[in-house]
Formats: sequence, C-alpha cells, structure tokens
Amino acid sequence: MNTLVDFAAVQQRVAALKLPGQAFINGRFVDALSGETFANVSPRKGQVLNYVASCQSEDVDVAVKAARQAFDSGVWSRMAPKERKKVMLRFAALFEQNMTELALLETLDMGKPVAESAGFDVHAVLECLQWYAECCDKVYDEIAPSGPGALGMITREAIGVVAAVTPWNFPMLMAMWKVAPALAMGNSVILKPAEQSPLTALRIAELAAQAGIPAGVFNVLPGFGPTAGRALGLHMDVDTLVFTGSGEVGKLFLQYSGQSNMKRVWLECGGKTPNIILNDCHDLEKAANTAARSMFFNQGEVCVAPSRLIVEAGIRDEFVAQVLKVARTIAVGDPLDPATQLGAMVDRAQMDRVLGYIKQGSEEGARIILGGERASGPLADGFYIPPTIFDNVTNDMTIAREEIFGPVLSVITACDHLDAVRIANDSPYGLAASLWTSDLSRAHAMIRSLRAGSVWVNCFDGGDITMPFGGYKQSGNGRDRSLHALDKYSELKSAWIDLQA
Repeated sequence: MNTLVDFAAVQQRVAALKLPGQAFINGRFVDALSGETFANVSPRKGQVLNYVASCQSEDVDVAVKAARQAFDSGVWSRMAPKERKKVMLRFAALFEQNMTELALLETLDMGKPVAESAGFDVHAVLECLQWYAECCDKVYDEIAPSGPGALGMITREAIGVVAAVTPWNFPMLMAMWKVAPALAMGNSVILKPAEQSPLTALRIAELAAQAGIPAGVFNVLPGFGPTAGRALGLHMDVDTLVFTGSGEVGKLFLQYSGQSNMKRVWLECGGKTPNIILNDCHDLEKAANTAARSMFFNQGEVCVAPSRLIVEAGIRDEFVAQVLKVARTIAVGDPLDPATQLGAMVDRAQMDRVLGYIKQGSEEGARIILGGERASGPLADGFYIPPTIFDNVTNDMTIAREEIFGPVLSVITACDHLDAVRIANDSPYGLAASLWTSDLSRAHAMIRSLRAGSVWVNCFDGGDITMPFGGYKQSGNGRDRSLHALDKYSELKSAWIDLQA
C-alpha cells in the first residue's frame, strides 16, 4: 500500500484499471437478461465511469436457482470444513495480492480518500476473510446433558441460500462482513451491492472463482433496490436476507419476508452515535482529536459516526475550541490524492440530502461554527462538503435525531453524566456510544445504562473482528463480526437417540 503516495502515479494506475460491469451468476460474468445497464458515476468529478448491468427480478430468479442447485449438490455445503477453509484462504491470498487495485476501485467508485481505502479498508477486509476462513473447521457441535439411556445432539448446519444487500459507504468491508461468515458455514450467497458502488464486489467475485469457490456458490447482482433488492426480499427460495442500510429499507425487507416465505431478515440500520465528554476526561487533546477525525472519517458516511458530541458543561467551551482547531486542519480534496483526508460524497443525491439537513439545522436554531456549504473552486464539479459543525444544538432538533450520513457534527451540552446518558438514550437508534472519563467505576455504570450495541471508553470504534457489531432499537437486529455472526447463517438441529431401543 505504500506505493500509493504520489498523486500523479495514482492517477496513472487508475487510468489503467479495468472496470467490471457485468453481473456474476453461476460462475460467469453475464449481462442482465433485459440488456439494461445503468451509468456508474464517480463522485470525484461527477463523470460516468462505466455502465453496469441493471439486474431485474428475472436475473434474481436465475441467480437464486443457481445458488440453490449449488447448495443442494453439496459441492460447497457438504465439503469437508478443512477443505472449505483451504479454498477460503486461497480467496484471501488472492485478495491480498490485488489490494492496491481494489483500494483504487473503491475510491474511484464511492469517493473515500485513497489513504483510507488503502490504509484501512482493504486490510480490514483481508482480516475478515482470513478470520472466517479459519472458523470453517473450528465450529463444534454439542452433546446435551441427557441421561444414560439417550444421546442428545445439537448440530449446526448451513441455512441454504443467503441474500446480502450491502451499502455504499464501505462497499468491500460491509460485503465481506456478510459474505465471509455465510460462506464459512457452507451457504450459497447472492450479493447485491449498492448501485452507487458496484465495482469492488464484481472484482471480488472474480477472485472468489479463481480461488476455487464453485459456480453458483457466490453470485453478484448489481442493480437497484426497488428491482433487484425487492426481488430478493420477496423470493420464495431465499432462506435468509442480511441487510445494511437505512431503516426505511430495512422495514421493507421485514414486510417482504412476511409477504413471502418468512425468510429470516437480519438488519443493521444505522445510528446516531453519542460521543460523551465528561468534565474529568483526563486527555482533552486526545478526545478532541478523536472526536473530529472520527466524525469526518469517510466523509461522515459511517453508521457509527459520532455525530452527537455531548459535552459536560464544565469543559464545553474549551473542548469545542479544540475540536474546531482539529477540524480546520482536515484536508478536503480529490479522493485519489494521497494527501486528502476528506473526499467526495457518494453521489449528488447524498450531497443534496446533507445540504438539506444543514439548511434545516440553521432554520431550527442551531448555529454553524464551521463549514455549512458545498465546496467550490477546483472541487466544484464533484460532490464535496467540507467539515461542518453546529453549536447550540438541542436533542429535539432534526440534525440531532436523524442520521445525516455526512460530515455534520452537532454539539450538545449536558449538565452532568446522568444528563449525558439521558440525552444519549433519547434516540430511535442504539448502534454505538463513546464516553471519555477518568473514573472507570462511573464508566462501568454508564456502559450498563447506555442503550447501545457497542460502547467505547476513552477511545472510539474500539474492538476488532473478534467483537460482535450491531445495535439496539431501530439500529437493527443480529450481529456482524465474531463467532456470533455465524448464528445468522446457520440452523440448529436437535437429534435425540434412544440408546435403549
């Protein structure tokens, strides 16, 4: 990854990239049956990169049939776990060999800085793939504590055909959080990447085939939510659907399940993460640096972005000043420039949505103390919004309650730690929370009080692949990462044998 240090050299490498555009079904790249395509637009300058197959319900039917046939044949589902592990480790090795290309595709497609896609994303994807590959032959069945005349066995089996509908903010990583454990358990998978960012999913499908994952076991269907996504949600032969995205779409998938075969639906539907800074925080400089850089990482297009900065009154002015100081240093620019720290919003629609929230925040009485407008000058052709910070925010304002998914930070004042917890929990979301204090006894009590799936103390976004990730309330259900993720992709079977028969 240290080869991506010169802007001109990066541009040369991008110019030589091959951009995939066909769907990947049953081991082959194919056009959509309708022949339809959609324009894949780069947010850097708003220019069309290529045209990508626009899969419809008939393509979903073909992919589900191929996935079901592969599953029923046992070519993957009944492969010895140690052999499945070997194939997945080959998959991981091929991914590692192509990480520079994949990082460039990711940045070109969705606008995140290449320093992030090359320095974080591809490494996290590789870790995920390797970790779940190693899980293949380490998932044990159980023996129930029955009496001497019987044997009770609990076995874990692959669930069947898994549909994964993934977002555009971390296209590779969110896909692999779902694909890797599903494949490790022996399932067949149909991945529908977000239409804004299909390129890396299609390239990864090619690597999977090269690694030896059999035809039909891993399929990728680019397309739109109302067509390909809806068809997957309603399909009678999809056993489980996993989704990361908006709550509105998550609720649709729950409806589709009830209207079809009652397929299991597992959702991660975003958040409105509180970042609580208490008076006794022992390192305000570190907390301020983390608050700013975590908020504006990936343009704020992060489900756990710490967009509600809840600061105890005693340190509020000092702390906000330090956050502003850091935020002003964040370099906004072309995402292919290795010096860029904040790139482009994924598309014009998302940029306009974020600008709409900024306008609404001002109209509701919050005060902009940094940013607040679309970038101009050399960046005017792309979809750029510099870091924006609101002060004088109350928790009933729209910008404090709804997930903006952009570089917009809201500062909220708390009277004390109990008030901070009250504000933090006053949200329809419960994905994550962060708190900064030198009193670990108080921190422990606050961890128990905060209604969030992850709580980080004196850090942000702590943990790794071994820790489960998911939320409370309308942030969703189920967990990605860790061994707990395997629960979504498996069935438990109970078998009772009468030994006296």
